[in-house]
Order: sequence, then structure tokens, then C-alpha cells
Amino acid sequence: MLPQDMTVIEISQPGGPEVLKPARRPMPQLGAGDVLIKVAVAGVNRPDIVQREGRYPPPPGASDIPGLEVAGEIVALGPDVTRWTLGDRVTALVTGGGYAEYCPAPAVQCLPVPNGLSLEEAAALPENWFTVWSNIVDRGQFKAGESILIHGGASGIGVAAIQLAKLLGASKIYATAGTDEKCRYCESIGAARGINYKTEDFPAAIAALTDNRGVDVVLDMVGGKYLPGNIKSLADAGRVVVIAIQGGAKGEADLGLLMRKRLTITGSTLRPRPVAFKGEIAAALEAKVWPAIARGEIKAIIDSRYPLQEAAKAHARLDQGSHIGKVLLTV
Repeated sequence: MLPQDMTVIEISQPGGPEVLKPARRPMPQLGAGDVLIKVAVAGVNRPDIVQREGRYPPPPGASDIPGLEVAGEIVALGPDVTRWTLGDRVTALVTGGGYAEYCPAPAVQCLPVPNGLSLEEAAALPENWFTVWSNIVDRGQFKAGESILIHGGASGIGVAAIQLAKLLGASKIYATAGTDEKCRYCESIGAARGINYKTEDFPAAIAALTDNRGVDVVLDMVGGKYLPGNIKSLADAGRVVVIAIQGGAKGEADLGLLMRKRLTITGSTLRPRPVAFKGEIAAALEAKVWPAIARGEIKAIIDSRYPLQEAAKAHARLDQGSHIGKVLLTV
């Protein structure tokens, strides 16, 4: 028998980590094609921070409870769910509601917990891997034999992107990070070189590392202030894929250089995209990435764990910027 209500973490008002407060809410209702997950672990992501600050409202119809990924056990099925059964262990991408004891998820956005992984490790996968697959493969059109520069290489997105590029057969992987320790970590999981953006000029470093050729793809989570350097860092016919704008929404572009080098600047956000689109990514991940995880070729990189009621401490950890990999909430 399921309870009538549950513990969740609410954003009491826009602000710092201290605005995250435990509360009681009614159990969520399931729609057609949804499953209900008894959450064991939820991932903490940068969009949660921006939502907490009042700068990233949830899309229409999404829960106002933060949390974009969970892992746990399916305890209820909505109409039209055929693949899953009660008791299945899954990890799922959701549009909100993850910071809770129970969370609904579209069935097509659920993936089985890979063989050999704990629920904690599984919870560290969806947001990062859906994002990097959609942007490196779909938007960036990355192919085997190409090179890539990944900004924020030690973040949850960054460590997934490095491992995905390696899995796809990258010729060279470069990553920026804010400390020498993080740079060495990026190298330990597949980057040919970590570039400390606080002490090195990354376009100059890329030019030196590539004999002035540049890289084929740049995955950028900084945005505006990095745009000129990203363009300088690209090879002919290179692509910049912007996935966040932590460094501003506007930047200057040398259009002459863009035309001469035949460059592409693109980007995307994942959260507001349709369920069917995310289901296609889930299917691609299950076919192409999940077997590599089960073989141990790809790791779920976890930085730290906090109880659900201490979500404020988890957000403070992300705000500090010293984490490597994923911060988790355990229920």
C-alpha cells in the first residue's frame, strides 16, 4: 500500500542553498505512459541551482520540486505502460520532482540499472548522459577520428562527455578545468590534456596542442565570454555546441573567421523537449552506452552524497565549484 503523502524538498523562495526546505506533499498522480518510482537516490545538477535562484522556472506542466534524475524501484504503473513491471529497478530522466520520496517518470525516459551498478551509480547517469549524447552526437555530429574540446571537464557533464568521446573513437580529447587537480583527473579518464583555464589561455593552448589546426567540436557550458575563444579553437568545418550560459548569454563572434573556416554554432536545452524526443535518446543510450557501462568501460563518477533532508548542503557543494563528478541525494 502506497502512502497518501511524501517528503519532498521545496524551494521556499529564490535564493541560496538555505531556501531548500523539507515539506510534505500529496503523492503524485500518474498520467498515461508514466510510472511511479520509489526514489532511492536523486542527482543534483546545475539546472537545479539556477531554478533555486529563480532564474530557470520549470516548463509548463512540470513539477516545481527540483530534481531532474532519479534511481529506484517502480511501485506503480500508469495506463499504457507495457515495458516495465512492479519492482523493476530503473534510473530515469524527469522534468522535475526528483527531490522526493516518490517521483513519476515517463516510461520511455526510464532505463534499466546497468548490470553491476548500484542505485547510487545509476542515479548519476541520466541527466549527464542524455545531455552529452544529444549534444555531442546529435547537435555536434561528432564522429570517430575527430577531436573535441570539453569545457568544465571535471563536472558531471564533463566527465560523461570525456568518456563518451573516448567511446566514440575520438582522436584527441581536451578539457578545461579550474584547478590542476581537476585537469589531472580529466586526463586520468581519457583527456589527452587538461587545460587550467585560470592559468592558461585555452585558445592558445589548443593552437599549440593541435599545430594550429584546432578541434572539430567544442562542447561549451560557459557561453558568452567563451564564444571568441571557442571560434578560435575550431578547425575548418568545426562545430561549437552551447549547453549552458554560466558565463553570459551574449558574446562577440568574428563572422569573417566563421565564414572562412565554415563553422557552425549551435546549442540546445533538454528539459523542455518532448517526451518522445527524450525517449529516442534513451533508446540510443541503452543500445550504445549501457553495454559499455556494464563492461566497466564507462564509470559513474560520484563526488559526494547527502541525505534528502540535507539538500541545502548538496547545493552548497555545487556552489563551491570544487566537486568532481556527481553530487547525490539519498532517500
